[in-house]
Amino acid sequence: MVDVAAKGVTLREASASGLVRMSPATLAQVTGAGTHKGNVLEVARLAGIMAAKRTGELIPLCHPIGLDGAEIDFAAVGETGLSITSRVRTTGRTGVEMEALTAVAVAALTVIDMVKSVDRGVEIEGVRLDSKSGGQSGNWRRSDLPTDAATSERDQVPPGGSDSPAHGTKDRGNESG
Repeated sequence: MVDVAAKGVTLREASASGLVRMSPATLAQVTGAGTHKGNVLEVARLAGIMAAKRTGELIPLCHPIGLDGAEIDFAAVGETGLSITSRVRTTGRTGVEMEALTAVAVAALTVIDMVKSVDRGVEIEGVRLDSKSGGQSGNWRRSDLPTDAATSERDQVPPGGSDSPAHGTKDRGNESG
């Protein structure tokens, strides 16, 4: 494991995203009342946050980090896509890119687990780092991301309306414990 003792303690943040594809009927269940297993988005949100907190145990040579915050958001993309985004923060000596990626990956896997009995064709189309800030290497943002003022396909209100659990589901609490 890389020795980070000489690095300065700074605020660090990373965001990641992924996309899960499924049938339109399955997406309607996921963003609506849920499946027979329960509320898919809430379970996936909790699984993603738990995974971010345990990244150091899951990935060899990844430092265990006390997180200051972790958020998971969901949005319907067209008729068959579910966008998953994470944002993870810490004040420390090393970044939280792997924690943000792990949160999205595990949330996506949880969605698949929750719907596999009704849709065997569900798949993850990708998981990627979108941005990071803080630390010696400074800030980085994926160049193909829309700006905050721009509207993207991922900004759509999910089926079920803006009060649906798929829109704006976040955890803003302290996730260091």
